[in-house]
Amino acid sequence: MQPQIIPESNYLMRMADGTIKQVNPFTGTEVWTVPGRGNRPLGVSVQSAAPVDPTQVDAYCAFCARRYLETPPEKARLIKSGSGFTTLRHLHADALFNTVAEFRRVPNLFEIVSFDYWQKNFNYQIPDAIEAHKCDYLASESGRQHVLQVVEQRLKASGMDEAFRNRLSQDERLQLANAFFGGGHELIVARRHFVDGATHNHQLASSGALTPEEHYQYLRFTIDAMRDLYINNRYVRYVAVFQNWLQPAGASFDHLHKQLVAIDERGVQNEVELQRVRANPNIYNEAAVNFAAYRNLVVAENEHAIAYAGFGHRYPTLEIFSKSERSQPWNHSPEELRCLSDLVHACHAAAGPEIPCNEEWYYKPPDVDVPMPWRVLIKWRVSTPAGFEGGTKIYVNTIDPETLRDRVVPRLFQLKNEGRIAPMKIAFECACVPNCLRYNPAVRQQGSAHPEFPPLSSNSASGE
Repeated sequence: MQPQIIPESNYLMRMADGTIKQVNPFTGTEVWTVPGRGNRPLGVSVQSAAPVDPTQVDAYCAFCARRYLETPPEKARLIKSGSGFTTLRHLHADALFNTVAEFRRVPNLFEIVSFDYWQKNFNYQIPDAIEAHKCDYLASESGRQHVLQVVEQRLKASGMDEAFRNRLSQDERLQLANAFFGGGHELIVARRHFVDGATHNHQLASSGALTPEEHYQYLRFTIDAMRDLYINNRYVRYVAVFQNWLQPAGASFDHLHKQLVAIDERGVQNEVELQRVRANPNIYNEAAVNFAAYRNLVVAENEHAIAYAGFGHRYPTLEIFSKSERSQPWNHSPEELRCLSDLVHACHAAAGPEIPCNEEWYYKPPDVDVPMPWRVLIKWRVSTPAGFEGGTKIYVNTIDPETLRDRVVPRLFQLKNEGRIAPMKIAFECACVPNCLRYNPAVRQQGSAHPEFPPLSSNSASGE
């Protein structure tokens, strides 16, 4: 069955009374922005901000640096080393405090898709190398006590009563730890809870508070974890990558972290998009980046990525597309990764740390036979869908794309002038060349400029 083609004229329409109607070209989601409903303050109230307790520095939540033992055994950490960064893998429990982790890769204590799911449905077995590391970790007294402590923490949180917990043998408890070593739900946790030098507890360290280099390392380290999840479990069809910032966006802790969840399906979003891509392989250029450029919605651009104010989303959304011909993050060159990272970082910095948001990654699943570009969506969670949305499936987004652009662009210029984001072109500075996404082989053959408009020769006659 061919997917329904959504006319370009429906993507973004302004009615006579000022109501703006949007339709997402990939999902069909219908969104309205009604005049007057956007006049609300954004972000989280800081009226209750309290001074930071000096004794709680680096110990404010379970993700903080003085509380490493409250998370399951690390799979890897990224540390500063000289003028660069070094990855340390499979540290023993008694070595955790020998270095300071800028970013840590740890299992999620409460998995969305559990280790039991993979084991019972697919007969999944932990790979030999991971099994060897597990045995090595548990062979030491400190490692075994760490794992038992975290298992106890998990059992308590799951509601298991004390009498039942006490009946579990040590071997049964250690068996539960398989999820810590071979599971498919992981976290990438940043070092800071608050910005360096913070005096009050609302001064949280968001993605935008990182330096461009730190953000690049954060992104690169996440991609390394994603690739590992695919390699270590052949039943994984897709690894969802996302970041929930602040509790209104679904975060358990207001401490910067990304999540990776391995699943055995491509996901509904990918299946819907796949139909549309097969019908029009150039849809991401035509219905996304090109349209955004024609409507002056592009907010930033560099050599390998482009960002614009998205349309057809339930929440105000910034979309950042990789221009690379490669469809998957782990196949990008370092230069391509850095360019995408710089725009994602700049969009977070422009939003500021007070706005709750979800960062979502979209890319081609490994078993898909058509190219799809990698893109990152940053959704500002500044409204709550209610009865009207549930009954009509028409969503009220209080900030339309043009207003979002007008909020973000001045802030980007300010951040650029202050040297807080990487060099990039902003708004009217952007080239916005049509079909700049090179994932489509037909577009790559044309090159990055219009072949039908060659440069003027030096001896061209003026006025002809």
